[in-house]
Amino acid sequence: MDSSTITNNQIFDWLERNNRLFPDKIFIHSIDQEKSITYGAAYDCCHRIAAYLNNLGLRANDRVALLSNNSLEHLMTYFGVMVYGATICTIHVEMNSLYLGDILRQINPKLVLVEDSICLDPLEEMPTADILPLGEWAETGGSGFFGELCGGEKGKALRPVNAPSDIAEIFYTSGTTSTPKGVMCTFEQLCENTDSVMDGFAISNEDRVLDFRSFNWLSAQILSATGPLSRGATILLGRKFSASRFFDWVRNYRATIATGNPTIINMLINRPTDIDKFDIPDFRYITSSSAPLLAQDWKKFEDMYNIPIAQGFGASEAGWLAASNEENRRIGSVGKPLPYHKIRIVDEQGNEMPPNETGRIELGRDPETAYRYIENNAPAQLAESGFIQTGDIGYLDEDGFLFVTGRERDLIIRGGVNISPVEIENVALELANISQAAAIGVPDEIYGEEIVLFIVPADGSAINIETVRQHCQSRLNKVKIPKYIEIYEDLPKTDRGKLDRRSLRGFCSNPKEET
Repeated sequence: MDSSTITNNQIFDWLERNNRLFPDKIFIHSIDQEKSITYGAAYDCCHRIAAYLNNLGLRANDRVALLSNNSLEHLMTYFGVMVYGATICTIHVEMNSLYLGDILRQINPKLVLVEDSICLDPLEEMPTADILPLGEWAETGGSGFFGELCGGEKGKALRPVNAPSDIAEIFYTSGTTSTPKGVMCTFEQLCENTDSVMDGFAISNEDRVLDFRSFNWLSAQILSATGPLSRGATILLGRKFSASRFFDWVRNYRATIATGNPTIINMLINRPTDIDKFDIPDFRYITSSSAPLLAQDWKKFEDMYNIPIAQGFGASEAGWLAASNEENRRIGSVGKPLPYHKIRIVDEQGNEMPPNETGRIELGRDPETAYRYIENNAPAQLAESGFIQTGDIGYLDEDGFLFVTGRERDLIIRGGVNISPVEIENVALELANISQAAAIGVPDEIYGEEIVLFIVPADGSAINIETVRQHCQSRLNKVKIPKYIEIYEDLPKTDRGKLDRRSLRGFCSNPKEET
């Protein structure tokens, strides 16, 4: 690209370059919709969106609310708004349904685009916004918003209206246990994170990235949307995960990388498919993120399928923090930190810890680009040192690989000693007849907290609590041995499949040493 054409908007620049270099290459293939869009058609579509927003009078930091689930139209709207330089606000309607009216009032969008299947009742409170059905894109026309775009004349490319420090997007946390928070991300932050993530996962223009997670959240947006765009790769878009169809998708669409999390990994373990890496030679690896993956599950998956797992790690406010790939990874690690985040491990006084010593995970940022929430524009968990506290605990090994051992809020403090519940859970899961384990702290008059270990038997297995206790005694320091062990048929999960420790605390109002 000639330097004279480079703008303050890398989303625009990446799309322009890809249109020029390979306009006929598939940019997005929507599996469930059975339709694709090339880089050339995407370039035209994004600039039609830009012309539409320009005619509405939108400028930088004006907001477009997108109420939809995974679809080709969802992603093209996401890209088109940012190519123009306005702010896209992606909202997971199902997760945030109780708060949708409040979220829309907080955003105060100039335009609201709504998927047909989504209830419009909260939109009655938005008299100042233009509200349109999202509709469907087609090369020869379509319906709704996309029908208007595709039916009109092709417009010329407009220069983006934003500066790097303007807000590219606002997305909301799930709000499953509290009021959702709107996280603001600038164009500079989004693109800086995208470039680093693509380097960490070693993704190139030859890759075909399969993702079925919600593209209303930053994790999927960076790894599987702006990331492939930045490299000229192809996005394979699924509406939602399907264990029965996963390997068919990988094989039929020649995916090179697929995204996942511990829940997906375990679903593929528990519902085995007769397939091996040699049956899908294009496939490089599957990712795992959103929560640390137990080492035993990691090894079990790779032994079963001969497919590498590459872990990553992130935070809503800061995007991806660490990444790995099939050539640069370590079992149990979430990868190497992205260099620009300046990650460090510190003790309670803020002193940096040596390798292999567990502490708080912090990251440094320029105060002028601190991550912000929409309601108060304040930096997220900014410590006195100027570093942002992620709320996670872990350590860096001697080679710089990051290991996440839990959440700071989940720490068990017994007799003044900080104990990671994950360490106890991993020890319990070494027993073949235990399929799930969770440790929490409960109030104790003497030690402040005592440890309760919840376990779930593997299918058809019998569990002897004393055997579990003896195993813990052989593998853990005395202070970390659970005082109470309780057996349940299942453990509570959040809507995103993570262990719900808050609900667990309600299970043990009267814990017993024996069950």
